[in-house]
Amino acid sequence: MTPAIDQILKDVRKKNFAPLYLLHGDETYFVDLIADEIEKVAVPEHEKGFNQFTVFGKDTQVGAVINLARRYPFMADRQLVLVKEAQQMGGLNEKASQSLLEDYAKSPLPSTILVLCHTGPYDERKALAKAIGQKGVLLNSKKLYDNKVPDWIGDYCRQQNVKISLKAIQMLFDYIGNDLKRLASEIDKIMINLKVGEEISADTVERLVGISKEYNVFELQKALTLRDVLKANRIADYFGRNPKDNPLPPMLIILYQFFTKVLMVQASRDQSEKTLSTLLGVHTFFVKDYLQTARAYPLWKVAGIIHSIRQADALSKGIEAPSLNEGAILKQLVYEILH
Repeated sequence: MTPAIDQILKDVRKKNFAPLYLLHGDETYFVDLIADEIEKVAVPEHEKGFNQFTVFGKDTQVGAVINLARRYPFMADRQLVLVKEAQQMGGLNEKASQSLLEDYAKSPLPSTILVLCHTGPYDERKALAKAIGQKGVLLNSKKLYDNKVPDWIGDYCRQQNVKISLKAIQMLFDYIGNDLKRLASEIDKIMINLKVGEEISADTVERLVGISKEYNVFELQKALTLRDVLKANRIADYFGRNPKDNPLPPMLIILYQFFTKVLMVQASRDQSEKTLSTLLGVHTFFVKDYLQTARAYPLWKVAGIIHSIRQADALSKGIEAPSLNEGAILKQLVYEILH
């Protein structure tokens, strides 16, 4: 979580509200997190029926939202007007409606909290964004860089007072990627099934996130690292027979990221674990896996493997050989990596 997001949440929890919020950007997790927190504490439960209005952009117009915002709360100190999917509001991209919003933003009603949740980036150079930034909160919620996601997973678990192992963190990141909503959902699901004081381990992730203990992309990656031909082919064969449960595209992403980092290790003059940890954006605990693979495959071979993964991705999309199924593509890839 960025300092800006952390500060907004702290202010909201202290009920130190701004009259206006424009929450926008590609990472909707943080937009929803802030909006949910405002919705939770802004208006007491017994007043929500009269003083809380949640609308969706596709169902409303800019003028209607401003009318709600200019309304005074009913026998209360404040009201909340929350607009979800604000990018779909009727008139948002029209000059006349933008002027109405700008005028309100320059002189907002102190007793109203107007929250605009805009999926995707909003141009902060526009007059509306500048006006909101002067009187309220303007937040661009950007996607986390991949090397920041493991730290986010650890922080999320700490906030829930749950311990998680480094291997479990890396497994969640490798399997799910930087989809924070899905990561939070999977972690929440795991926590429901934990015993009091139990740590989230790699075994727990395998068991509760639906990763087969023996047949999963991590075991395939490990077999390729060790150049274990028998095991790698056995896993590839299993995936080929169970394509619905083991789609190829996510596997290719994981393998591509892994071997790209192996290439970075081979290109680095400094082979110390600390330097490589910073370079790869992983905990030092995992550096040995990349070093082991870098020793098992020469530089030219790793470059060829990355090319083969790209070719497999093209094949999976029907380019060049539309008749090949995913199982056949994976088996071919495994052969090219090992031989």
